[in-house]
Amino acid sequence: MNKFIATLAAAGAVLAALPAAAQNGAAHEPHASEPPTPRFPDGTVDFGGDGIWDQPWITDFGRQLVGSDEIPFLPWTKAMYDYNKSTNVAYDPQGFCLPPGGPRSMGTPYPSEIIQDFAHDRIIIIFEGGAHVWREIHMDGRPLPNREDVNPTYFGYSVGHYEDDGSTLVVETTGFNEKTWLNFNGTMHTDELSTTERFSRPNRDTLHYEATIDDPGAYTEPWTIAWDVPWAEGLELAEYICQENNKFLIDLVDELGNPFFKKVPVE
Repeated sequence: MNKFIATLAAAGAVLAALPAAAQNGAAHEPHASEPPTPRFPDGTVDFGGDGIWDQPWITDFGRQLVGSDEIPFLPWTKAMYDYNKSTNVAYDPQGFCLPPGGPRSMGTPYPSEIIQDFAHDRIIIIFEGGAHVWREIHMDGRPLPNREDVNPTYFGYSVGHYEDDGSTLVVETTGFNEKTWLNFNGTMHTDELSTTERFSRPNRDTLHYEATIDDPGAYTEPWTIAWDVPWAEGLELAEYICQENNKFLIDLVDELGNPFFKKVPVE
């Protein structure tokens, strides 16, 4: 059984173990007894340290909404959401070992590490899972390019800056391809997608993540989601290769019970 399938089997336990803030989008309220937020000499928040971010499994963005009660689907995205639910999300691209992309990358249950590379004016986020991928955020003040001028990719093209005296990292991204779902339960998007993410660290052990999704090809208006990610002090990322022995692909069948992938005999 590969790690993806094992994660599916543990869904109930994972969701039950999530903090309330992670499930409903509420921001973590810091307490005096918690380790303080680490900062660099210039006051900017240090999103790293001796540890990793132990990301929760966010399966339903509808439970993480901020400022609204439901996702503003267009008819076609609502129809696809219902279809994906009816097929038990069997055709989730991440189950094919494709990268999660977009906000889903911060709600996939594999650890991550945030590296602030001041020498090269960039931030690198490394993900243990999701096909062992990373994303780059340009921090040199360049403007966000037009979507039409960017080669579409899984993680898009990101530029960032700090706000609130260095307490909040704001990241704008455009140039996504259409090869991912926004999240596990079949919420989809188009290549018109752009996101604005806000990263903050109210104390050492908490990363508060918030993302506004703007996709006029899929939704009637922008909508915002949020959750907290806990810090795991002293742990390190491990090597995990999703493509290795992915039995999910081998055993996948379509709605008629036929193999989803054609089996080609080895000569």
